[in-house]
Amino acid sequence: MSAGAEPAERQVEVNGLPCRVWEKGPQDAAPIGYLAGLVGLPRWTPFLDLLAQERRVVAPSLPGFPGATGHEQLDTLLDWVHATLELLEAAGLRGADLMGVSVGGTLAAEVAATAPDAVRKLVLLAPFGLFDEQEPVTDIWAQRPGAAAALFCSDVEKIQALLAVPEGEDPVEWQILQARASEAAARILWPTTDTGLAKRLHRIRCDTLLVWGSADAIVPASTAKRIAAGLSGKATVRSIAGAGHLADLDAPEAVSEAVRAFLG
Repeated sequence: MSAGAEPAERQVEVNGLPCRVWEKGPQDAAPIGYLAGLVGLPRWTPFLDLLAQERRVVAPSLPGFPGATGHEQLDTLLDWVHATLELLEAAGLRGADLMGVSVGGTLAAEVAATAPDAVRKLVLLAPFGLFDEQEPVTDIWAQRPGAAAALFCSDVEKIQALLAVPEGEDPVEWQILQARASEAAARILWPTTDTGLAKRLHRIRCDTLLVWGSADAIVPASTAKRIAAGLSGKATVRSIAGAGHLADLDAPEAVSEAVRAFLG
């Protein structure tokens, strides 16, 4: 799925265990951190390439997601927030702009609420964390094996390409990698995906862009307005027509345009 040169790779430590950091873009450009969604970041994506044309994109792997281990040490939401803060600091991202997608957006929002000085501007793409009885989040763990991934994108080929076994990789090891990512996401979100974020939204004081795919089949698009209403900082909501839950995969050009316009 990537185009052009591959990102540079380095390792940092969180709780004494290695986490991969991918980086690409002009070295003299301001950095933006990127925390990936439910399946992590098994390979570089066209969206990140577009963002890296103008910004230095730094994508650290959260514990348990592709490129990192250590999720079994994290039992509570507070464990995950502290681990994410440690990861951002180790990657040189404290005080930088931060983008989080899906479960990565959940942790990005929690970091901004817990340590407001840790984030300059915040981009949240369809984060979990709120609960609404009238419009519940789809239970991805109740889906048949292999069926959940089809909910991630409107264009199923996009998620299939992200998760496809790379040439030369062991298919069994690749499946284990994806199972580990699912387990890590479950440790953060299971069983209701309600993290209590609504009680902490007022602590997010930075300017925030909320991006949602209009065809998100997992987290209702109406959640964007509920989050925006709870923030203390200036909130901007951008809907991406026809895109699903992982809108940066479905519509990389539209999402990168929205993010770059917001960041200035």
